[in-house]
Amino acid sequence: MRDGFETLCFPTDKHAYGRLTQLLTDGNRYAPKGECHLHLENLEKLGAGQRFIAMPAYDFGTGFEENLRRLAALFPGNVFLALTPHRRANDGARQHRLAALAAACGTPLIATNDVLYHTPARRPLQDLLTCIRAHCTIDEAGFRLERNAERHLKAPAEMARLLRGHEDAIARSVALMDECRFSLDELRFDYPRESSGESATPQEELERLTWLGAKDRFNGMVPPKVAGMISHELKLIGQLGYAAYFLTVHDIVRFARAQEPPILCQGRGSAANSVVCYCLDVTSVNPTEIDLLFERFISAERGEPPDIDVDFEHERREEVMQYVYDKYGRHRAGLAATVISYRTRSAVREAGKAMGLSPDVVAAMTGLVWGHSEKTPAREQVREAGLDPTDPRLRQTLVLVSQLIGFPRHLSQHVGGFVLTHSPLSEIVPIANAAMKDRTVVEWDKDDLDALNILKVDVLSLGMLTCLRKSFDLLRDHYGQERTLATVPRDDGPTYTMIQRADTIGVFQIESRAQMSMLPRLRPKNFYDLVIEIAIVRPGPIQGDMVHPYLRRRNEEEDVDYPSEALRAVLQKTLGVPLFQEQAMKIAIVAAGFSPEKADRLRRAMASFRRTGTIDQFREDFINGMLANNYEPDFAERCFNQMKGFSDYGFPESHSASFALLAYASSWLKCHYPDVFACALLNSQPMGFYSASSIVRDFRDHGGETRPVDINRSDWDHMLEPASRPGAIRHALRLGLRQVDGIREAAALKIMATRGAGFASVRDLYFRSGIDMFSLRRLAEADAFRSLGLDRRAALWEVRGLSGHQACARRRRNCRSSPAAEARPKPRFRLRKASRCRTFLPASRWLRITARLAFRSRRIPFPSCAVCWTGAAS
Repeated sequence: MRDGFETLCFPTDKHAYGRLTQLLTDGNRYAPKGECHLHLENLEKLGAGQRFIAMPAYDFGTGFEENLRRLAALFPGNVFLALTPHRRANDGARQHRLAALAAACGTPLIATNDVLYHTPARRPLQDLLTCIRAHCTIDEAGFRLERNAERHLKAPAEMARLLRGHEDAIARSVALMDECRFSLDELRFDYPRESSGESATPQEELERLTWLGAKDRFNGMVPPKVAGMISHELKLIGQLGYAAYFLTVHDIVRFARAQEPPILCQGRGSAANSVVCYCLDVTSVNPTEIDLLFERFISAERGEPPDIDVDFEHERREEVMQYVYDKYGRHRAGLAATVISYRTRSAVREAGKAMGLSPDVVAAMTGLVWGHSEKTPAREQVREAGLDPTDPRLRQTLVLVSQLIGFPRHLSQHVGGFVLTHSPLSEIVPIANAAMKDRTVVEWDKDDLDALNILKVDVLSLGMLTCLRKSFDLLRDHYGQERTLATVPRDDGPTYTMIQRADTIGVFQIESRAQMSMLPRLRPKNFYDLVIEIAIVRPGPIQGDMVHPYLRRRNEEEDVDYPSEALRAVLQKTLGVPLFQEQAMKIAIVAAGFSPEKADRLRRAMASFRRTGTIDQFREDFINGMLANNYEPDFAERCFNQMKGFSDYGFPESHSASFALLAYASSWLKCHYPDVFACALLNSQPMGFYSASSIVRDFRDHGGETRPVDINRSDWDHMLEPASRPGAIRHALRLGLRQVDGIREAAALKIMATRGAGFASVRDLYFRSGIDMFSLRRLAEADAFRSLGLDRRAALWEVRGLSGHQACARRRRNCRSSPAAEARPKPRFRLRKASRCRTFLPASRWLRITARLAFRSRRIPFPSCAVCWTGAAS
């Protein structure tokens, strides 16, 4: 509570639970992230059906007693007073005091232990977390720390011994738990009832939209094979009751494409396995062309909700997110949370500070951690870093670091997973403010939502979609071509030739050094080769020893051998080497005898690449299953090790196919319109592996002409201008003001709005645009005044001359606006009016006098006097 009063709330049924989550939502609504502001008035409105346990501080005072009486009056018979054995010297006297207070307020005593950890051995970790939270060292913590290790989970016999004479309080705790019958299993997810349009039900509307989309996708003639797949998927969607969910995703995509200009978007992940998603224009990859597995997306046996991930332009995704909030309301929509846990580097850093280690020691220990390792630095590593691992403080720190790794640190927001409900979402889960403006977050992560079969819609972002949309706009404006992702020419020979020679700087997914070294070896010739290229350069295939066998077989250096016809059907596309998660699932089913449900659990273990060790629980069943089906032990072991490699991060085939489409589209643009691609890529920064300077250099290496930032010619974005150099690419690239470090878009827009026919001087720019002196200086340092006949040095001198004027103007403005201006002491020296001045005043003396006056009075008296620099005052 805001006044320090603490109480535990226990809901007795589902309705009381809904009021409790609404209570927490109300407390979060007007509080910063991480805080919940509540008063007794909030409890009065939403406390029905709760059982309250008031938690007094050890040395509670009259304020606690007043609040306890108020709470007991609001909920008579439902308020209890906590009796906790602290194991301190005056525990007995405190317990008698609590008993008297309970009798006076009509609030029976109830036994608690106010547990913080499960075993006394965790007390040092609790102290460490206290220091981290309080931003102090263990030596400075003082009474912030617990006095002893008694706040652990105790056995009933131990509690009875500590609270001898208060057996009724222990009995009440058991009775209270019996009263609180609510279970999370009672929660029922109520998905929004989407408008069914012209149809009677959401299922009928989904079928109507799907068949209309199928005609558009297949030019009016839906192949029989595709029609059969559509019917199968629609029937399964109807059986599982997911029609409204598909309509929601379709509506969000429709909104994005209806904007001006349209927001480019594309579904990815397991949704790319669905032909219904393809017909609804949610995904862009035809799953019938590369034989994707629909059961990877939806399966009646798995009994889990589908997961549709849709990427939007990263610069405009917020428009889509706010549309979702506006349509459903913040009481029915919220982002899922993400639990951020300590990794080795953060654990070493924060534990070292809290334990009082010096900054250089903390830095040395942090330097021992590689990447996202989850292992505590070994004693040998610590010694090699010049530290003494036998030092008691350092040794204790390393022990605490090992305990802190994997421990929850804070709650963050999911990258874009929306939870939507028909009834108020705040009756299912508390909603809190996110750190970002205009966003709210539910206090459950995606695993919590999956456990309760709660659907979420993933509204994600991708920088390459921004780049492609800007590329299509530039193609229309400068080449007169209307292009979309669907109309980019397929199987273009020059594009694949460019890819094979690894000329892919800036291209989506295949621009990294590892991908560029693989391209000349794999030599992609078609779209599916590109799907494999994207999937094969991942930690999973590399750790599973899949890369070299595949390349040898592709280059006909090794025979392709299939141990059985069942595995031939699974692995023929990838030459007998499992490269995708879907193939691992099929191998588990056809070779190891796994059921579809068990194979999906294996797939989940492979997908949990940050939770090492989860896949090992399937080892025995997998190998024994393959042996039972007459496979060789060595082959079974090798198959499992390859699948284990996927737990180090491998790609689903559908995910790789979605990314391959964007990789091909960006490659086609770079190959045929390098000026358009380079300009759009620069205007979409930051994204990708390469800096803006690397992209500009690559454009020049391909024969492109670049022109520098110019105050009279550059806009905020980079632009294309007709090329003047013979033999150059059709358009030159004019660098934009966004390329100048330190220039904000607001300043650039001022320049563009006031430029007109151009600026005549630095002074003209300054006074007409009103930009600040810092931006002006950054423009001069960027050599943006060449069109004014000024090089960098000359422009900087011009700016320096203006800075004195700005300082004088600021002083006069501050003087006029300050309420204390009149209260300042008058200057000791005063210049006479010009009409009464009878003597000559040398310039040097005039400057000394005005400087002293300006310093003392913060005012330069130019308006009240005039001095002739060469003679008498006029």
